[in-house]
Amino acid sequence: MALNARTIDAAAQRSEKQTAGRQYYELRRYHLVSGPQQKLANSYLEQALIPALNRLGMQPIGVFDLYIGPQTPSIYVLIPSTSVEALVSVESRLGGDQEYMKAGAPFLSAPAKEPPYERIESSLMIAFEGHPQVTVPPVTAEKGQRVFQLRTYESPNDADHRRKIEMFHSGEFEIFRKAGFWQVFYGDTLIGPRLPNLTYMLSFPDLSELNAKWKAFGSDPDWKKLSSSSKFDYEAIVSNIANLILNPTSYSQI
Repeated sequence: MALNARTIDAAAQRSEKQTAGRQYYELRRYHLVSGPQQKLANSYLEQALIPALNRLGMQPIGVFDLYIGPQTPSIYVLIPSTSVEALVSVESRLGGDQEYMKAGAPFLSAPAKEPPYERIESSLMIAFEGHPQVTVPPVTAEKGQRVFQLRTYESPNDADHRRKIEMFHSGEFEIFRKAGFWQVFYGDTLIGPRLPNLTYMLSFPDLSELNAKWKAFGSDPDWKKLSSSSKFDYEAIVSNIANLILNPTSYSQI
């Protein structure tokens, strides 16, 4: 028993070292219905949730409207944190924040016949080692024009999923940089639907640049070399891709 305890403790210490400095992310999707729900949800997020999360030390908070993708209208919310414990306890902590409860009352106490949303989906992720924290686009501070692409890669099994993550760390980050993308976050999904999968977010000034940047990415000699490797054969390690285009809300911090 003592040996097992030491083994478990050593494994825990190794895990802590591996995750040191890496953020955890909750990615929420609020499914809405066109009309009053959208106004109520945006008011809640801007005036209640984001200020409260900032008071808990969670920032920057990204809020995005689904522009191209299934099931619109939807709002995506990205919540980063330095610890998984802070994320999983956030609801109970918000419940003790009287300022949050007051500001969010119209949303939190909406009657059943006028629900503030249809459903909420949520995923918990840990940042990639090679991109350990959210990177805010350089134009965000000035509320500059920006568009976001949210991509989720599913893999046939966990081994292939690990290989795809390794592929990012083997040069793919740099290829995205050379192509001109702003790289916002990369997350390995720990809890969520359709596992195993990873999700990452790219940004660029406007939608007209999307194809040009992906063309630059695809024609990069380093990408051709990386993707032609038998170890990173794309069709073998990625079984499905979800691809969404998002616009930031006026109050998004990303």
